[in-house]
Amino acid sequence: MSPHHGARAIEKSENFGGTMKRLVRMLRPARMKIALIIVLTAIAVVLQVVGPALLGRATDVIYTGVLGRVLADLPQGLTTEQTVELLEEQGRGELANMVGRADVTPSIGIDFSSLGRILLLVAAIYVISAVFQFVAGWIIRIVVQNLGWELRAKAQAKIDRVPLSYIDRRSRGDLLSRVTNDVDNITQTLMQTMNSIFQNLLTIIGIVAMMFIISWQLALLTFLVVPGGILLATRVMKKAQPHFRDQWKLTGEVSGTVEEAFTGHEVVTAFGLQEVFTEEFDERNEKLRHASFMAQFISGLMQPAMNLVSNLGYIIVAVVGGIQVASGTITLGAVQAFVQYSRQFTQPLGQLASMANLLQSGAASAERIFAYLDADEMEPDAAGTLSSPTRGEVEFRDVRFSYEEDSPVITGLSLHAKPGQTVAIVGPTGAGKTTLVNLLLRFYEIDSGQILIDGVDISTISKEALRANMGMVLQDTWLFEGTIAENIAFAKDDATDEEILAAARAASVDRLAGQLPQGLDTIVDDEGETISVGEKQLITIARAYLADPEILILDEATSSVDTRTEMLVQDAMANLKTGRTSFVIAHRLSTIRDADLIVVMEDGDVVEQGTHDELIAREGAYSRLYQAQFENREPAERQR
Repeated sequence: MSPHHGARAIEKSENFGGTMKRLVRMLRPARMKIALIIVLTAIAVVLQVVGPALLGRATDVIYTGVLGRVLADLPQGLTTEQTVELLEEQGRGELANMVGRADVTPSIGIDFSSLGRILLLVAAIYVISAVFQFVAGWIIRIVVQNLGWELRAKAQAKIDRVPLSYIDRRSRGDLLSRVTNDVDNITQTLMQTMNSIFQNLLTIIGIVAMMFIISWQLALLTFLVVPGGILLATRVMKKAQPHFRDQWKLTGEVSGTVEEAFTGHEVVTAFGLQEVFTEEFDERNEKLRHASFMAQFISGLMQPAMNLVSNLGYIIVAVVGGIQVASGTITLGAVQAFVQYSRQFTQPLGQLASMANLLQSGAASAERIFAYLDADEMEPDAAGTLSSPTRGEVEFRDVRFSYEEDSPVITGLSLHAKPGQTVAIVGPTGAGKTTLVNLLLRFYEIDSGQILIDGVDISTISKEALRANMGMVLQDTWLFEGTIAENIAFAKDDATDEEILAAARAASVDRLAGQLPQGLDTIVDDEGETISVGEKQLITIARAYLADPEILILDEATSSVDTRTEMLVQDAMANLKTGRTSFVIAHRLSTIRDADLIVVMEDGDVVEQGTHDELIAREGAYSRLYQAQFENREPAERQR
């Protein structure tokens, strides 16, 4: 379990507007496509908005036809004005008002030809609108997926620019969650909201215009309930925002716990820590469940609230509209169209409110990915290179380094490795052995002093040029899922089959491959059990051999292997070290007795240097370490 993992606080949200503006800026390269989306959506909305008005006209055709049949007792051939006068004379004033507004001709029924033309026109309008919406949605999918691709590409490129300390201090699961879950959430949010925002905004504008055209009195009455709806939506959105932020933060934490449990499954099982991880997972999963529930519950209140607003508006329109139809102020078809518009008006409002909550969720994810993309990067790399071929002379001059300010790890370290020498670095845990290697590879930058290769300060050399001359074989092996040959060739892009085979032979991997059905084409990975830890180590040695480095770093490559495999690994490393300057981090002192130079480190500094015999004769720190290991081993051997 990472020591920092349980102590991280919930991050505070950045400015929502600033985050969304940054996302919009990332969409600038697609502005022509977005402009086309707006045009297509605008046409689709206009066609949709016209539809209810046309359907109102169809209703009027039916309505006037029905009234005409009702007035069949009146003389035929009367004009509308004459019909109204006659009805008023008969004391049928309300019917006269309705006839006057509806332009009814007595005894003339429903004009089905006119009705058919209107309905066909409405159907054509809706079909064309649907086609335009489909095309706009298709373009949006292209734009959003391109944005997702760009975010992932930037995240992948960023990993090569952040210092190693940034990764060391954070949960790997949380970083993976940012690049996967959060980017997916951003793309899903934009996919669901981008076209809908354009469509709903334009729909609101079009509906408002049509409502005022039909009846400005009814429009004003309808809008009495709008401020309440907007206020309600704003309050719900503010309440939901922190829960969405916590939801995606906690998603990263749960991913981190799962990642640690999976990668360390054997250790967790061996030490019986399943309950510890289960409790940690349950705690974080419960927090995630609560945050997700609250976010969805609060945002889920939006639709019922907007439906309430819609129904209130509907009641107002139905009552007042009915009165106006009876008084002849407006036709039945116009009221029907207005009712449709009033119902449609609250729908885009509700959808915009719901999308505001979706945008809050997307913004929370965007803040997390932007926080990663904005992380401090390594200093600009130098442009210098080493002379070719490199001799492999390495010198540390009064090097000082600390991971944290005021907590020095290396204090005044000085050592000199001549070309072709094998330098063994020994010392107790925490002495700074691995740190020394990290500084040589410039995984971290020193605080003061100099590290020179062939007399050239490595701070003046590009990291790529520096590491091109170095090879590493670490205690913890790393293989990717692929064939043994592909894992060996990882060190050299243009490696030939002959070079891969030669490296395999030098590291005794050919013996291993000979025992496998597919030989060097056998699929392996870092977590699988196809081959043993020692056999994985042989593959990493072959990889380093193929790279043919001038400087070699070996981090106790035999500590996790059995005695038989250790002999193969030792032989392979002997071949690998030949003619190269080698730094060997050693825990088993018996494996470095023949080293040209043994460097003893304590508390971040070199306390002794010399050959094995010289250091034993001094009876100092090295002698004490060696005697302690020898004495511990002797009773164990007697017990066997």
